[in-house]
Amino acid sequence: MINTRNGYNNSNSCDLIIKNSNVVIPKIGVIKTDILIENGKIKELTNSSANVNYSKSINANDKYVLPGLIDPHVHYGVFSPVEVASTTESRSAAVGGVTTIMRMLRVYQSYKDEISKHLEASAKNHFIDYGIHASILNSDQVEDISYLYHSGIHSFKLYMNLGSTDNRILMDMYPYRNLRLPKNAHVSDELCNSVLSKSSTFKNSVVLVHAEDHNTCANLIKEKKIENSKTENRTLDTSAENDKNNPPYPSKDNPLDTWSKCRPTKSEVIAIKKIMNMARKFGSNIYFVHIGSNDALDAILYERQIGGCNAYIETCPHYLTHSVDFNDIRGKVVPPLRSKYDIASLWSAIKNGVIDTIGTDHVANTLSIKLGDNNDIWTALAGFPGVATMLPVLLHYGVNLRQLPILRLAELTSYNTSKIFGMFPKKGTIQKGSDADLVIIDLDLVQKVTPDLLQSSSDYTIYDGIKLQGWPTATISRGKIIMENGVVFPENLGHGEFIG
Repeated sequence: MINTRNGYNNSNSCDLIIKNSNVVIPKIGVIKTDILIENGKIKELTNSSANVNYSKSINANDKYVLPGLIDPHVHYGVFSPVEVASTTESRSAAVGGVTTIMRMLRVYQSYKDEISKHLEASAKNHFIDYGIHASILNSDQVEDISYLYHSGIHSFKLYMNLGSTDNRILMDMYPYRNLRLPKNAHVSDELCNSVLSKSSTFKNSVVLVHAEDHNTCANLIKEKKIENSKTENRTLDTSAENDKNNPPYPSKDNPLDTWSKCRPTKSEVIAIKKIMNMARKFGSNIYFVHIGSNDALDAILYERQIGGCNAYIETCPHYLTHSVDFNDIRGKVVPPLRSKYDIASLWSAIKNGVIDTIGTDHVANTLSIKLGDNNDIWTALAGFPGVATMLPVLLHYGVNLRQLPILRLAELTSYNTSKIFGMFPKKGTIQKGSDADLVIIDLDLVQKVTPDLLQSSSDYTIYDGIKLQGWPTATISRGKIIMENGVVFPENLGHGEFIG
């Protein structure tokens, strides 16, 4: 696919040319053109490239070329230190056509002490570009927001699900130390209000919100555990002699259905209404992460109509493909998987332009770590890998099966994200002067998903064994061909840059 020429010296020249492309330009259309790339930037879109000198060329053979995907929601550095995780997970991202990942960083100490360490450990270890969202987990960190903003981190995350007895969360590991760091956090109303107040003083700052009411969830989880305990005791006390009069308790519930009922959609609605009322006081930019239910969608749309602040909606691929009927603890996530009705509602919202972005909520863990020793819904960890399957899932279930317009796909996966997080027009589009972040896709290519294919540190996927039609065949980051036909070129390790 790649052709190389040694040496050129002409003003009508470029480093790389992509020929015979159907270029998808968000808000403009699909254009049949060649793409000229020089010094990592789009030099020109032209149909008059016959006399152009170049060092490398790719023949797209009339395939679609999209802006490189931006995944705004990736967790890495939690189960392996970031200098290791940045290599494995940025490699997996490149396999999936992603050219920018945004890390959800969690530390419990002052960011003034920790952020430089994480940036230093991240440098030269990414295949693709990366940004950071800083989670604010205690009142002391509110004072770090100014420091973070001037360090190039303009987005801050609130975990409204953390509090009461439902408050345990893993921090990111210290760089160069393979040590898991569980902490208890309480994200109070006062903390949320302080973060919104402080961040709103900075231009274009964004507050990401995990919207679940921790009181509701903690109480229901506690009730269900007590109920289960009584059931187990009853089963143990039942002897063969009295089985006829006191039959055993029915077989185990679907664990994902139990998890969903213990973290109901009403908990999302409570949190959404609460944070939006706070945000109006400051005119904040609110970005709701991983929205997976119709009730949460309706609540945000209602609050949007009231106005007073911006409210953006992100959903994840797994909410578009998996319901509680998956019935497998591998699918434990927060917020939980919901019903098939919720899946249909989300697809409708995507087609109608209600949902702004797709993020994967990718968690780089292994199956043994996720399931733990007890292999039950209470002790299993939430989250699973997904960065490499985002594009194939959207191509298969969206473009191929539901006729999702390719332009809408580009808006969801790059353009809107770049606008919300201040990267446009450098990223999120294909135009003269923008970064040459591109992905070539083959809508007819069928591949069966396996962990090996995805090249993450994770050894499982909820899509394992599923045949998906539609895959990226080349990933280009700032003019560098990072991946071709599933092969990530190791010499490009360290190419990725911090986008702050």
